[in-house]
Amino acid sequence: MSKTHQKVVLVGDGAVGSSYAFSMVQQGLAQEFAIIDLNKKRTEGDALDLEDATAFTAPKLVYGADYDTCKDADLVVITAGAPQKPGETRLDLVDKNLKIIKSVVEPVVKAGFQGIFLVAANPVDILTYAVQKFSGFPRNKVVGSGTSLDSARLRVALSKKFNVSPLDVNANMMAEHGDTEFAAFSSATIGGLPLYDLAEAKGISKEELYQLEDDVRNKAYTIINSKGATFYGVATALMRISRAILRDENAVLPVGAPMSGEYGLKDIYIGTPAVVNANGIAEVLEVPLDEREAKAMADSAKTLEEIAKNGMAKLQG
Repeated sequence: MSKTHQKVVLVGDGAVGSSYAFSMVQQGLAQEFAIIDLNKKRTEGDALDLEDATAFTAPKLVYGADYDTCKDADLVVITAGAPQKPGETRLDLVDKNLKIIKSVVEPVVKAGFQGIFLVAANPVDILTYAVQKFSGFPRNKVVGSGTSLDSARLRVALSKKFNVSPLDVNANMMAEHGDTEFAAFSSATIGGLPLYDLAEAKGISKEELYQLEDDVRNKAYTIINSKGATFYGVATALMRISRAILRDENAVLPVGAPMSGEYGLKDIYIGTPAVVNANGIAEVLEVPLDEREAKAMADSAKTLEEIAKNGMAKLQG
């Protein structure tokens, strides 16, 4: 993917999709950006609006399109799906969004697409798994946004707690992008110092950190209850993953990655740090977990496996 002309196709031009498109234009990533949505009038309007921004950033061909445009794309990003409403969990969306995802993946593959899938629709871990199954693509070529947004939220929260820049916080939320996720505090560092050591030195208790973890876990609900949806954070997280793929960065990012025995898990996508490059997921990094974290990872995986299995069975039956 080191070719000079790169093409990204976005499927789903709702709040998240259009925010992602704007983020990609701002960053000057890819020379060609196609938008697919059932509402073709909206994609045309968004394309016209976005192209105006390219006068200030970098040249980019932006246009509304159909699935046949996926044939020569490097990256197809899926944000299409029913959004999470106030009072709903991400897992509540499984059945309706599995149907939507199937209706997206089939025409993308039929068009001859051979690039990387990046999935952001919820519940993202289950839908990423479904995209891989529906497409038949190698597992490394299907990437989920995973806990990239949650980890950003954790870094912001810790930066406020410790009065440092979030850029200097190295900490990850892991497992499901949802209610069973957890903060991997035992491996977290700030400026190279272990988080637990720094917390002890500053008189910050584990109970305070666990409360912060809970606040991060529930931040989406706070935002949804306030403004109806979350989109700026996840759109920027998607841009970051896209950049790692398009620029072949070998970046370590907390994404939805396929398990091949890591954490004792197989045949599941779950949030963990992984090396992301032009091939998609180059390597899953198995983070050492303490007893609390290992139990949380196993419990989260069990929840995801059950719901994924039932959802796929319903769809096929």
